[in-house]
Amino acid sequence: MASAQGRAAQPTADVSAWRPRVRGVVEVFHAHFTGYAYPMHVHDSWTLLIVDDGAVRYDLDRHEHGTPHDTVSLLPPHVPHNGSAVTPDGFRKRVLYLDASVLGEELIGPAVDGPDLREPLLRRRVGQLHAALARPGDELEADSRLALVGERLRGHLRPRQPLRPVRRDPVLARRLRDLLDGRVVEGVTLDTAAGLLQAHPAHLVRAFSGAYGIAPHQYLTARRVDRARRLLLEGRPAGEVAAAAGFYDQAHLTRHFRKLVGVTPGRYTASAT
Repeated sequence: MASAQGRAAQPTADVSAWRPRVRGVVEVFHAHFTGYAYPMHVHDSWTLLIVDDGAVRYDLDRHEHGTPHDTVSLLPPHVPHNGSAVTPDGFRKRVLYLDASVLGEELIGPAVDGPDLREPLLRRRVGQLHAALARPGDELEADSRLALVGERLRGHLRPRQPLRPVRRDPVLARRLRDLLDGRVVEGVTLDTAAGLLQAHPAHLVRAFSGAYGIAPHQYLTARRVDRARRLLLEGRPAGEVAAAAGFYDQAHLTRHFRKLVGVTPGRYTASAT
């Protein structure tokens, strides 16, 4: 019995990490730890952390902090910190490491002063960003969600200023729609669109969503599904259609096709015979 208890007390770890094809995200790291504590260490990137189960306590700049379930924690680069579970059950966390294109080093000081942000909307948006980053082919959605998360974080870290009303920009929205219409298959990154249209990425997303009631990535996906429907009715196989319509692979096509049409591409094709 003693040996069994000893084995149960050993640290355990279940982790996954990857580098997505999204500018600004250095790494995505998901982990479930029990019986493990991080020593003091530093990163050269921003650490954006949410905890899904359990809680973490950590020291940053000689001050103790914690991460209850509804908190978003933002740890700045170059500042030492540690981390350990609050309870013996450990913790399950999702982390994004972000570079200076998302948050500049001028925000390090404010982040040291207030690293734990308790805002349900921000917490939800970070979770949505993680979901998009886990799906190959949904980079435009991840780009858009990262732009809004970055904007929200900068709003927390900068000195409070009078809130400005969201400015409608139907001309910019139409220009982005035309750009998406011209690149249905090859797609476009949000950064590329922002450069071509000379607009801030977050403003692009807000302008488009305000004008059409749908986010840019949702619009592009709908256009691709429409193209896939036409190709399927021509008798082309689903694997070929996926690439011809701009999807990452057949599974990517199937996921979005079922969501927008209500059936899989196979059932859709069979119904037309």
